[in-house]
Amino acid sequence: MRSSMARKGPESTASSQLLAWYDAHARVLPWRAPPGERADPYRVWLSEIMLQQTTVQAVKAYFEKFVGLWPTVEALAAAPLDDVLKAWAGLGYYARARNLHACAKAVVARFGGRFPAKEAELRSLPGIGPYTAGAIAAIAFGGRHAAVDGNVERVISRIHAIETPLPDSKPEIRELTQALVPEHRAGDFAQAMMDLGATICTPRDPNCLICPWTEHCRGRITGLAPSLPRKKPKKAVPTRKGIAFWIERDDGAVLLRRRPEKGLLGGMMEVPSTDWAAKVVDAEAQAPLAAEWRKLKGVVEHTFTHFHLELTVWVAKDVIDGELRDDGDYRWTARDDLAGEALPTVMRKVVAHVLAR
Repeated sequence: MRSSMARKGPESTASSQLLAWYDAHARVLPWRAPPGERADPYRVWLSEIMLQQTTVQAVKAYFEKFVGLWPTVEALAAAPLDDVLKAWAGLGYYARARNLHACAKAVVARFGGRFPAKEAELRSLPGIGPYTAGAIAAIAFGGRHAAVDGNVERVISRIHAIETPLPDSKPEIRELTQALVPEHRAGDFAQAMMDLGATICTPRDPNCLICPWTEHCRGRITGLAPSLPRKKPKKAVPTRKGIAFWIERDDGAVLLRRRPEKGLLGGMMEVPSTDWAAKVVDAEAQAPLAAEWRKLKGVVEHTFTHFHLELTVWVAKDVIDGELRDDGDYRWTARDDLAGEALPTVMRKVVAHVLAR
C-alpha cells in the first residue's frame, strides 16, 4: 500500500508542506532565483547541463566563469567552440560542452535567442533530455512538469517505500512525482525536491527527524528508508590500457592532438596516445612520429563511466620538426600554455605525471 500522498491532487497538503519548508531553507545558489520569483531561463539551462553527473560544489565556479565570459545565450552561441571547451576543461563528460554550444546556437537560430517554454520544444534542442526539459519548463516558466533527478528518485522511493530496483522503478517514480507537482510554484516545488534530497533525504543517514514529509514517509515507518532506492547490481567495469606519447620539440613545445568531434572526449585536446584497448599492440607504429622513446615509471589511471583506463607514458625530447605519420589535427603548445588548453582530466593527469618526473 502506498502512502496517502499518491492519491492526493496537485494542491496536496504534502506539496504545501514542502514549499513552506523550501521558503525557510532553500539553498542559495548562483543560478537560482529566490523562492517565489521566476528564474532566468539561460541560467537555469546552463546550470542544469553542468549539474548532470556533477556535484553542486564542483559546478559553482564553472557556472560563475561561464556567465562571466558569456552572460547571454547569444554570447555563448557566438563563442568559438574551442573557447567553450577550454572553459569546460576539468568538469568532465565533455559531450555536454559540445551540446551546450550546439544548443545555444539552436536557441538563437530557431527561437530568436529565447528558450522555448514548452517541454516538447525544449527536448528538441541538443543535449536536453526529459529531466532537463522538465526542470527548465518548471523552474524558468512555471510549467507543471516533474523534474526527476537522482535526488528526487531517492526521495520518492523512500516516501512510497518502492522496493522495485532502479532503473525499473523510474516510470512509477515519475508518475508519483508528477502527481505531487502543484499548479502554482511548480518551479519552486522542483527545486524544493532537489534540496530535500541533497540536504535531508541524503543517500546515507537521512535526517528523518527534521524532514517536512516525515509523517508521510512509508520508508521511515517501515525502517526501509536508508536502504532505498534499490539498485540493480553494477556490471564489472573493464580495464583498458594505452600509451601516451609526450613529445617535446627542441624549443620545449609539446605536441598535442585534437580528438575527433564525435566519440569519447570529442573535440578535446590530448597528449597523443595509442588506441585504448585490453592490450596495446604495435605501440611505436601508433606514435605520431618515429623517435627515441623513454618509458616513465608509473601509470596514469582514470575511470570513465564504462571502463577504467591505465596509461603508460613514453617521452621523446628535443624532437626536431618533421613530418608526422598521419594528418591528424596536431599543434605544438608551449609548456606554459598547457594549462589553458582544452585538456580533459585524464590528459591533465598525464601532464602532471610528466612534469612531476
